[in-house]
Amino acid sequence: MAIFLIGINHTTAGISVREKVVFAPELVKSALREIELLLSAEGAVILSTCNRTEVYVECAFQLAGTSLGRTEAEESDLDYFKAVMLKWLSEVHHIEQDELLSCCYSSEGREVVEHLMRVASGLDSMILGEPQIFGQIKSAFAVSQEENLTGSGLGRAFRDAFFIAKKVRTETAIGKNPVSIAYAAVTLSERIFSNLNVLSVLLLGASRTNDLVMQHLSQKGVAKLTVANRTLENAEQLAKQHNASSVLLSEVPSALESADIVVTSTNSQLPLIGKGIVERALRVRKHRPILFLDLAVPRDVEEEVGDIADAYLYTIDDISAVVNDGVRSRVDAAVEAQEIVAQGVDHHFRALRSLNAVETLRAYRKKASVIQEKELEKAFKALEKGELAEEVMVALARSITNKLTHEPSVQLKKFSEQGRQEAFDLTTELLGLDQK
Repeated sequence: MAIFLIGINHTTAGISVREKVVFAPELVKSALREIELLLSAEGAVILSTCNRTEVYVECAFQLAGTSLGRTEAEESDLDYFKAVMLKWLSEVHHIEQDELLSCCYSSEGREVVEHLMRVASGLDSMILGEPQIFGQIKSAFAVSQEENLTGSGLGRAFRDAFFIAKKVRTETAIGKNPVSIAYAAVTLSERIFSNLNVLSVLLLGASRTNDLVMQHLSQKGVAKLTVANRTLENAEQLAKQHNASSVLLSEVPSALESADIVVTSTNSQLPLIGKGIVERALRVRKHRPILFLDLAVPRDVEEEVGDIADAYLYTIDDISAVVNDGVRSRVDAAVEAQEIVAQGVDHHFRALRSLNAVETLRAYRKKASVIQEKELEKAFKALEKGELAEEVMVALARSITNKLTHEPSVQLKKFSEQGRQEAFDLTTELLGLDQK
C-alpha cells in the first residue's frame, strides 16, 4: 500500500477556484465511499477548508489497476492517481479538468507525510502558524475514522502529524502571537474604523472562526455584537459566551441596517448577502458605510457588493494580506518548526521500516514453524514404526536444515548469475557469517 495526495490551496488557486471544489460537510462521507470504490482504497481523508481542499488516499494500484482500465504500463502510480482523481473531482464539482490541472498539486509517499506535517503545524497556512488548521485536520480524520477508512499507513501518517504539530506548538514560538484569519480580520477593521467602541458588528455563522473573531472584538471593546445563524439555538449558544444578541439568518436584511461591520463564516454553498439587500440597507443607513469581511469559502457575499460605493468588501484572500508584526516574529520559529517536521518525517519512515522488518521476521518464523511441525510429524511416525531414535533424529535435523536453506540457496544462485555482489554482502551480514 502507498499513500497519495492531490489538492489545491491558497498558494496555487484564488478563491474563485477554491470555492468550486469545497466539500460541504454533509457530502464528505459519501465522497469518501466513492473514493474507496474508485481506487479500491484502504484509507481516504478529505481536508476541505477555506484555504485548501486536499484528498489523501492509501491504495495499491496493482490490485485495482486492471479493473480501473489502466492500460499504459509505463505510467507511474502517481500519474495514474492524479488522472483518476482529476476526473473524479471534475465530475463531483462540475469544474473543467484543465482548470483543476492548472492549480493542483500531487505527491506520494514521503512527500505526502512531510506536507501533512507542515500543514498540521501551520507552516503551510495562509497566515504562518495559524492554529485552526490543526483542529480542522483532526476533524477530517475523525470523519474517516467513523467510516473505518483511515487505513494502516494513512492512519499512522495522520497520528504522527498530530504528534509533530503539538511538538511544534510546544517547543517553538510559532503560535506565540495571536495571528490568525480572525485576528487579521479584526486588525483590518481597526485600520478602517478609528474607534471600534461605537460600532455594531453582525456575524453570520456560529463557526469556530466567528467565535475567535468575537473574542478579539470583545477585547477591543466593540459596542454591539450580533450572531446570525440558520439554527437559532446555535446562535444563542455562541452569543451567550460573548454577551451578544442572536437572530436567524432570515433576519439578516433588517439586521444589516444597523451593522457597521459584517463578518461572514458559514458553510453555505450559495451567497447569503446580495447586492440588492446591501443597497437597501445603505439607503436606510443614509449611506453610512458597511465593511464586509467574508471569511467563507464558498463566499457568503456576492462579488458585486464590492462595486457599491459605500460597501467595502474583503474576501479571505484580501484579509490574508493584513498580517501584523506578529507574523514576522514567527519566521525564525518556522525554521525551528521545519527542523522538527524533518525529524518527524525521518522518524515516521524509520518506524515503518522497523514494522516491515517485524512483518518479515514474523512471516519467516511462521514458515520455519510449518517446516518444523511437518518434519516432527514425519519423525514421530518413524519412531512409531520402530526406527532407531538416533537415525530419526539425524534425519530430522538434516531435513529441517535442508528445507530452511533451500530457498536462500536458490536466491543466492540467481544473485550470482546476475552479478549482484551487494546481495552476497548483505546475506553475509544478515546471517552473521565470518568470511575471514
